[in-house]
Amino acid sequence: MRTGVIAKKVGMTRLFQADGRHVPVTVLQLDELQVVARRESDRDGYTAVALGAGKAKAKNVNKPQRSAFGKASVEPKAKVVEFRVADDALLDVGAQISADHFVAGQFVDVAGVTQGKGFAGAMKRWGFGGLRATHGVSVSHRSHGSTGNRQDPGRVFKNKKMAGHMGARNRTQQNLEVVRTDPIRGLLFIKGSVPGHKGSWLTVTDAIKLPRNETAPYPAGILDTKKLDEIEVPEAGLVDDAAVHEIPALPSDEEVAAIAAEQEAGAAAEAEAQAAAEAGAADEAQTAENEKAQAAEDSAKPASDADEGKEGKR
Repeated sequence: MRTGVIAKKVGMTRLFQADGRHVPVTVLQLDELQVVARRESDRDGYTAVALGAGKAKAKNVNKPQRSAFGKASVEPKAKVVEFRVADDALLDVGAQISADHFVAGQFVDVAGVTQGKGFAGAMKRWGFGGLRATHGVSVSHRSHGSTGNRQDPGRVFKNKKMAGHMGARNRTQQNLEVVRTDPIRGLLFIKGSVPGHKGSWLTVTDAIKLPRNETAPYPAGILDTKKLDEIEVPEAGLVDDAAVHEIPALPSDEEVAAIAAEQEAGAAAEAEAQAAAEAGAADEAQTAENEKAQAAEDSAKPASDADEGKEGKR
């Protein structure tokens, strides 16, 4: 299990594939991400690394934190997060993590605090339809209506959907794809949206529900400033080739003709079946009429025979 990273949400944009399709992406920045501490099993009972990102003024950092940063020989950080790692994935204190920690085509989980909406009504918070906008409602069209019960139980149950504070919750967006990385500027381009507002801090980790990409560096992607000039960055505005998804091939002319012939044969068979059903229904109707006429004729015969017998007696 590798360490995750701390990233700052820059905003959203879009990248393009070679065939012209565009991909909406969220841009995340790794701002001087460094290892500020490590936890070892023999000393702390578990293995983890503490990462720090951003810059903080010394006057805004309390004394225990200042001593911890001084011990690690790193500048005070604005955000510190601890990540559990495997025993062989511990990193040296002071090591700086690069955007190459993730690779294009890899799936990650992004966690953060959603945008706060303040105190919201029931219609915005829960999608209620509201009250009638015409007769019978007076200045309460967007209210949520009654919430209580009868005398028993005579109270409002907990977790009832009502107006209240909306947003500002910890949320994790899972299985998001990394479509491009820029280690020179420390940027990650992730397909889709992530929690939080612009400038908020997020944690990015390997997807817990999917296997880690085989090309991802282990135990971590350490930034080497000496080799930054040798890094090849994809052309600006384009998705990395490793994250490009091919368009399914269109059917050939022969396949289209075969599908059309199959559909025509099915339509013809359906028409024949319908005609046969109609013919059968007509035969049944004719048979019913014949039976009715025969019954009427049979019922008329005894009356005529009786009349003939009366005339014979006379």
